[in-house]
Amino acid sequence: MTIHPDVDTLLRIVPAEHRGEERMDWTAAEAALGTRLPSDYMSFIDTYGVGDIEELVILPPLPVDVPNLSDCHIGGMSEGLRWVWEKEGGAPGVSARPETVLPWGTGCNANELAWLMTDSDPDKWPVVAWRRQVSYGESRWAIFDCGMVKFLTRMMLAEFDECPLGDASLWGRPGVFVSWREQRRRLVAGLDPLTGEPDPYAEMFPISDDD
Repeated sequence: MTIHPDVDTLLRIVPAEHRGEERMDWTAAEAALGTRLPSDYMSFIDTYGVGDIEELVILPPLPVDVPNLSDCHIGGMSEGLRWVWEKEGGAPGVSARPETVLPWGTGCNANELAWLMTDSDPDKWPVVAWRRQVSYGESRWAIFDCGMVKFLTRMMLAEFDECPLGDASLWGRPGVFVSWREQRRRLVAGLDPLTGEPDPYAEMFPISDDD
């Protein structure tokens, strides 16, 4: 497996020690979504598996068989984000149809991340963010002229002029990646899904493999 250069850079600050073991069928994924996908995104999933960087969910292209997360994938999130784009008129100064918005990330206190499919080459798609928390009069939508993985790296190294999201939990601070399957294993064991530390409230809300 050849690792994309941007993923190789990300690995230096976000290790893949808690990676998932999914083997994505990219031909089937692109057929299901009706579009090719960026090479850095595919390399990210091939390298890390399906999971989260702290509170930021990196969406898989297709449903994954992890309890309670079957709807959390690109196809399952597209309709809602496209509706928001249409309702709010999209990003200022950008003329693009809602159908060009393709989500790839969600979380960090209800921020959404997507690509704008404005080029026939998916490696040229810019990142677009919907920020829940913005200053008065500022658009919730912002566009960043870089790919998904480079966006993540630049955010965690504070290489933008300001925090690109309406939440600063990953701003200037590399997060920890934990696959969904490892998070599930920790939950069942009564551990915090992200830190792996004992969860003092686990006995109040026990989770089994059947839940």
